[in-house]
Formats: sequence, structure tokens, C-alpha cells
Amino acid sequence: QLRVVESGGGLVQPGGSLRLSCVVSGFSPYHHAISWFRQAPGQERERVSCMSAPSGHIWYSDSVKGRFTFTRDNAKNTMYLEMNSLRSEDAGVYYCAAERLALSCELYAAHEFGSWGQGTQVTVST
Repeated sequence: QLRVVESGGGLVQPGGSLRLSCVVSGFSPYHHAISWFRQAPGQERERVSCMSAPSGHIWYSDSVKGRFTFTRDNAKNTMYLEMNSLRSEDAGVYYCAAERLALSCELYAAHEFGSWGQGTQVTVST
């Protein structure tokens, strides 16, 4: 099983930016899809972005498209989620998850990802 560690969350004002990081020990860009999920209090976990392997195809949810950017540094086994123009509805705990998946990452439910980080809190407030 992979070890996943997220960081970078914090408090930001509406309209601000944050960059989340996800380090995945044992990561292979040829084998492991990576997905960013978030969960707000009382709500279900939702996927905001993911990257498929080996294609590197990136998917974004409609709610974050144009504001969030998923990037990857293979040398550091690190994935990033650059979040701009943050809104109050973007607040929640953000999780990074990894798994060997055969198809495009957005086709898989959260429970099909086997390796998860502990999550990092994002708060958007004045």
C-alpha cells in the first residue's frame, strides 16, 4: 500500500488562493491514478480533480474547473492542487488518494481508491 501525505491547507479569504501538496511514497506515474476529494461537514465526499495513469489525463469537476489546477512533480512523487478564486463552498477537508486503475480516474468511486492521506483542512472565510 502506498503512503499518502497531504499538506498545505489553511484559512484563506474568499477570492484567495492555496496550494495543496500530496506526497505519495512508492508512486509511479505509469501505474497510479491520483484523485483529490473534499468533504464538507455533513456532506458526502466529492471528487474535485484527478489524474489518470499512464495517460496523465486530468479531470476537474464543474465546480472547480477554471479555478483549480492539478500538477505533478514526478521527481518528488508529489502532486499539487493549485486552488484560486476560492469560495466559501470550497471549504472542507481535502484528501488525496491513490490507486492502480485501468480506466480514467473519474470513473471510479472514492471507495475504489485504496491509499488515502489524513486530509488537510481548507477554510474559506472573512
